[in-house]
Amino acid sequence: MNPRPRDRHDASMATKDTSSPRRTWLVPALLILLSAVPVLAGGFRLGELGGGAPVTPDNARFFDSPLPVVLHIVSASPYCVLGAFQFSASLRRRRPGWHRASGRLLVPLGLLAALTGLWMTLFYATPAPDGVLLMVLRLVFGSAMAAALVLGFAAVRRRDIAGHRAWMIRGYAIGQGAGTQVFTHLPWTLLLGEPGELSRAVLMGAGWVINVVVAEWVIRRLARRSAHSPSAPRPEVAR
Repeated sequence: MNPRPRDRHDASMATKDTSSPRRTWLVPALLILLSAVPVLAGGFRLGELGGGAPVTPDNARFFDSPLPVVLHIVSASPYCVLGAFQFSASLRRRRPGWHRASGRLLVPLGLLAALTGLWMTLFYATPAPDGVLLMVLRLVFGSAMAAALVLGFAAVRRRDIAGHRAWMIRGYAIGQGAGTQVFTHLPWTLLLGEPGELSRAVLMGAGWVINVVVAEWVIRRLARRSAHSPSAPRPEVAR
């Protein structure tokens, strides 16, 4: 007896999960690596604040008001690392309860990271390398990250799984901006030295834009894959 289409699909998905574990975990591993430098920098900042490091013009604003930067670090770091595991398709399929439980942590962590980032942009003294353009970019992308997380949460509440997935990918992409900005800054710094006010804003903006472009590509790729999946619901035929 030939298996039914749904059975064949389930069998093929199970085979895919067990036969390519390396491929399944490649994206989460790369995202964790992307998070490494910002997470380490955040840990260094916490050590600086807690260890009585000397106050300099570069860190005076953090010592004057440490709570926002501490909350930003302790929310953004686990958000980036924990969020990476949401990109493992096999983990989502095999442990849907874990996916939901971690999602309940990721939304408040991401919102706290975005909102504290906005607070620091508005109320901390602007350091010397920054300027008005970078301030505007931080406000735009920080607000976009918070909005994406709220929209993603609202989508899953109304059972719009595709919309939920798309908005959460967008929010995570913006939250990972600091990791990509390491790579936009590094070639410039090695070749030309420390960037000025305008070039720093452009390089920072490039990190966010690259992530958003990749996120939109991933979202469209997943949508096409879902549309061609044998288990995708068929559109109704008008009678």
